[in-house]
Amino acid sequence: MIIGAAGKAGRAVHRHLAGRGHEIITVGRSSGDIRCDITDPAQLDQLWAQAGRVDAVVCAAGEVPYATIDELSSEDYQAAFTQKVLAQINLVRTGLGHVAERGSFTLISGIPSRDPVVSAAAAAMANGAIEAFARTAAVEIAPRRINVVSPSVFTESLDDYADFFPGFVPVPLAEVARGFQKAVEGAATGQVITLP
Repeated sequence: MIIGAAGKAGRAVHRHLAGRGHEIITVGRSSGDIRCDITDPAQLDQLWAQAGRVDAVVCAAGEVPYATIDELSSEDYQAAFTQKVLAQINLVRTGLGHVAERGSFTLISGIPSRDPVVSAAAAAMANGAIEAFARTAAVEIAPRRINVVSPSVFTESLDDYADFFPGFVPVPLAEVARGFQKAVEGAATGQVITLP
């Protein structure tokens, strides 16, 4: 199951995993096999009722505001936490009984958690929180696995975001998809897969 399947990363992951023979359930707020806003706990319950049992969950969704610290309000930080952190935590928490015993969760963070980016304080906070959560969750949910893919700015998004990431090495979406493949098909747990 891919959450955020209509986004840039979600589409790339879908193509890649489907090409490897995986049967995919797509999930999105306004498109997909199942419609769900994962920030809404009631919709999460409906998601699992519709999806049934799955072998792996991939989350490629999560919005955060980009602005300087003096421009970011308390509400902006709360939105970043709700949209990217709490939504993914609740996805895992509510999905434990629906993911195969040796199945996996793969979440998404991003480079601001490990490399400072001007105007990315809210993103850094959210990304760091989801990475810390996954390391601890890995211990508790075994034998299910959980990992995080942490990409740099997408090569395909440079037109929109290059100014936020000056001098950063971009990562093509095909590489991002392979990072998710590693998390889904590999054996590791509690890992942050950094790209590049």
